[in-house]
Amino acid sequence: MSYLEYAVKTTPSGLRKVLYLNWPLVLLLTAVASVGFLMLYSVSGGSLSPWAEPQMKRFGVGLIGMFVIAMVPVWFWRNVSGVAYGLSLLLLLYVEFFGHVGMGAQRWINLGFIRLQPSELMKIALVMFLAAYYDWLPVKKVSHPLWVLIPVLIIVLPTFLVVKQPDLGTAILLLTGGGAVMFLAGVHWAYFATVISAAVGLVWAVFQSRGTDWQLIKDYQFRRIDTFLDPSQDQLGAGYHITQSKIALGSGGWTGRGYMQGTQSRLNFLPEKHTDFIFTTLAEEFGFVGSVSLLALYALIMVFCVGSAMNNQNRYASLLTLGIATTFFLFFAVNMSMVMGLAPVVGVPLPLVSYGGSAMLVLMLAFGLVQSAHIHKPR
Repeated sequence: MSYLEYAVKTTPSGLRKVLYLNWPLVLLLTAVASVGFLMLYSVSGGSLSPWAEPQMKRFGVGLIGMFVIAMVPVWFWRNVSGVAYGLSLLLLLYVEFFGHVGMGAQRWINLGFIRLQPSELMKIALVMFLAAYYDWLPVKKVSHPLWVLIPVLIIVLPTFLVVKQPDLGTAILLLTGGGAVMFLAGVHWAYFATVISAAVGLVWAVFQSRGTDWQLIKDYQFRRIDTFLDPSQDQLGAGYHITQSKIALGSGGWTGRGYMQGTQSRLNFLPEKHTDFIFTTLAEEFGFVGSVSLLALYALIMVFCVGSAMNNQNRYASLLTLGIATTFFLFFAVNMSMVMGLAPVVGVPLPLVSYGGSAMLVLMLAFGLVQSAHIHKPR
């Protein structure tokens, strides 16, 4: 019996698919998104517009999309993984030449009703393609240099295009997310030790290139690094964001100032309070308790994803679930580290909480893939 025949034979049908849904995961995603709605309502001064209402609609559309994708057998998503990666790569190339420019970066395709960010699609398409690659590749070849080079090229190509936009935060997520799938697939640790050593050398080269003709990153990215190392040197300029963020975090205390009572956000001291820095608004209004509660919801989502992957005998489905879970973890870990001053400001949104169309919809579709893997696992 071929793989496809086995997959079709073991695919559940009808109402059974709905019953097999990972319903705790659905409830957790809804809970996190609801936190986002509350915070967007707060930062807009007690109004559903301009942020809370559109975000609710996007979540509703994303939830429907998640259910639709979940009903499709996971073997189908395995077979179209290469197509998803190729289309995402073409969209990145389109952005390079014809993309919409905003805030000094060329990252979007303006579709009228939404500004699509292809790099968000690539985060998931990359995981899909790598999972399909390692599902196809015999285990004994996983650490062979030739078969390691191929996924490296698969990762590096979109990363290079994203860096050129420029979008350093998404580029970092692509590299680490792709590397995580390789590690989970069983690639030998020595390759990762080599990459880490090379990364250290690259960081050294980046600092050495500053002010030269071959400067490797943009001036504003250097300013972000300087701000990360010492925010106090330019508190009204490049260090303003992180300085105000730390003030908001500290003023929340244990239980916070109260809902819609945060002075930093209400008086507009906190920049990007509805997107990248929305976590600081939460921390100011609900304090340490509220922040840890949100972190606990994120941790529970990770637990259910990892648990589903560990109990799945389908290699592709397991790698896909773990890869998406890792990407999701990187989202909130980088964002929280960034706003707390533990990492440079790289423009990564807080998943399901920050305002944004592409990130919300793509993330919900990604969890649709997780649900598909869970529903259609061998039983």
